[in-house]
Amino acid sequence: MKETRPIKLKNPVIVAPMAGVTDKAFRLICQSFGAGLTVTEMINDLALLHGNPRTRQMVNLEGEALPVAVQIFGSDPEKMAEAARIVEEAGASMVDINMGCPAPKIVKNGEGAALMLKPELAERIVTAVKKAVSVPVSVKIRKGFDDNTVNAVDFAKRMEEAGADMIAVHGRTREQYYSGKADWEIIRRVKEAVKIPVAGNGDVDTPQKAREMILETGVDFIMVGRAVMGNPWLIRQIVTYLESGIMLPSPTFQEKAEIFLRHFTYLLKFKDEYIAVREMRKHGGWYLKGVPGASRLREILNKAKTPEEVREVVLTIKNI
Repeated sequence: MKETRPIKLKNPVIVAPMAGVTDKAFRLICQSFGAGLTVTEMINDLALLHGNPRTRQMVNLEGEALPVAVQIFGSDPEKMAEAARIVEEAGASMVDINMGCPAPKIVKNGEGAALMLKPELAERIVTAVKKAVSVPVSVKIRKGFDDNTVNAVDFAKRMEEAGADMIAVHGRTREQYYSGKADWEIIRRVKEAVKIPVAGNGDVDTPQKAREMILETGVDFIMVGRAVMGNPWLIRQIVTYLESGIMLPSPTFQEKAEIFLRHFTYLLKFKDEYIAVREMRKHGGWYLKGVPGASRLREILNKAKTPEEVREVVLTIKNI
């Protein structure tokens, strides 16, 4: 087994990997707001091994503020190990293994959250990946697959024994997807059961809740996901609140317009114009939350076909 090169996070705020969201443009925005660690979208091990151009582009970390973790998913230990090597060569600060994705097509293939039903296989995957790389290896899991298989504590212990350097726990089962309330108690139990660092994930959407999670569970890191979509200011607010107890104000409409435009500029830089415009419809819709006339602006944005039409929406926000 290779000697692991440790990484140090400047603060405990991790932006969760989110499919279709945490691409390079989104990560750069989150990094500019002080995220301690950002994570890529989940990347298919086989697509990496086959040299799929789009997939290889997903591990392009050039110009990003490190540390950045690259998340991979699959169910074959040897192939996952090979994918991890590619990820390390691409400059990843950490390899994150997805064992929590609830998407039907992922679970159907025996990947993502389905691995929580196969702890022995999950162990073999972690062992193989750990042997293949010298960067830290983390594993993202859920509370369990469903209410009848709540096995996060035992599963986390097995991942630690297999060599995992960190565990991230989403306090919901696969069956819950993102509904209902996250179970912080299971996160606390995982933290108490293992010696490696633990990141807690689920329902942290304010600085106060971030502090509550740390106090209630004892986690080392806070993982924020959906609450950051269109609201990267939350990252800075959480970091500041945890460090000093000071609550930073919400962004002005002008600040929202500025980051909206910066995000779009990144998308245009890294993606085809056609794709960038359509992806900004989604991200723009999140940035528009709380903006006067948001529903009308979303309608305009959803019909946008050119960069100029997207920028018109930004101009409208600026002039509010």
